Amino acid sequence: MGRGESNNKRRISAEEWQRKLREVPVRKEDMNRVVMNFLVTEGYVDVARTFERESGTAPGVDLDQITDRMEIRKAVQSGDVEQAIERVNDLDPEILEEQQELFFHLQQQRLIELIRGGQLAEALEFAQEYLAPRGEDHPELLEELERTVALLVFEDVRSSPLADLMDVAQRQKTASELNAAILASQSQEAEPKLPNLLKLLVWAQKQLDEKAVYPRIENLTSGDLVEPPPADD
Repeated sequence: MGRGESNNKRRISAEEWQRKLREVPVRKEDMNRVVMNFLVTEGYVDVARTFERESGTAPGVDLDQITDRMEIRKAVQSGDVEQAIERVNDLDPEILEEQQELFFHLQQQRLIELIRGGQLAEALEFAQEYLAPRGEDHPELLEELERTVALLVFEDVRSSPLADLMDVAQRQKTASELNAAILASQSQEAEPKLPNLLKLLVWAQKQLDEKAVYPRIENLTSGDLVEPPPADD
């Protein structure tokens, strides 16, 4: 940004900006609902119970169901995919019956866990029996299947070009996909509102940057306003 460009923009002082913020009506009840939505969607059951008790904000869902969902996600994150599948079927068997791509990804993760544990013969048998037929029925999944089975070729998979499949992030990706499916089956939002509100804040500041110099929120964690540098004389 050039000096002349900055000088041509409207400057808003911290006092004026704070006054404008105070004029915006924000109900505490609405803020509490956003917080509860985050706690419920992300599965912080104990915190949600405490927040409900202290703020009087209803969670809108059965918190016991959240416990089940979190245990299922935790099972995938720890590599126990078989247990996760069993618990999902106990919770709602239609989830995996209706979402074949999700079920494939869970089976793919089971294959990865077998390879991670050095059970190569079992991994090959599992791929042939459970994954290959799904690849034939769903050609769009073949590339993922071939990439995963290719892990069997490498002696040290962690230094192979496919090492990302062995990373914890791959477990997290599968766990998040399953978590979103469970939420959808319970008519809940797959993503909390709060991150989208923060993205909207960042976008709005970028739009305003083109027109004005004003106190900005630079750190979304603290939410502190940072005053702009003084104008050049």
